[in-house]
Amino acid sequence: MEKPDTTRDKSKELFIPPENWDMKTLYTDLASAKGKNLTPIEKRHLCALLCGHSPAEIAEKLERNLNGLEVDLSNTVYQYVKRLVDRENEKIKNWRNICQWLEEAGYKTQQLTQPKLDNRMPTYAAKIHIESINITKDQEIEININVKLPLPSPPNSPKEPTQ
Repeated sequence: MEKPDTTRDKSKELFIPPENWDMKTLYTDLASAKGKNLTPIEKRHLCALLCGHSPAEIAEKLERNLNGLEVDLSNTVYQYVKRLVDRENEKIKNWRNICQWLEEAGYKTQQLTQPKLDNRMPTYAAKIHIESINITKDQEIEININVKLPLPSPPNSPKEPTQ
């Protein structure tokens, strides 16, 4: 009986392209640096690195040998990035250099944009009081809080008559 391939299921979240990176442009530019399109495996490795996963975590998720994965990264993704950002003569001291260099090159987009608030929108002060913080017998953190949020009055609510 054939063993089911669970690698895809285990590593699915590892290979989702991160939303805060311009992946379309990055794939195109890395393909130019490589001389042809990135392979699906190279894209998976790149996505995992940009999501903050170390080569050790990637190897574990893919059930691969760490040394083999590091050699693959060094011969593929790392080389393309070095060419792209014009750092071919620099040594990669840490896998995080890849993310840093690509961010410095402008491939990382804004993290999360704050919605623009309408100046007419009133603000209300919320009150938060932490009652207690405990560690339970089951090694869970339990936080008891009290939150008070004032409700705005409806815009067309009748006003009290003045005398």
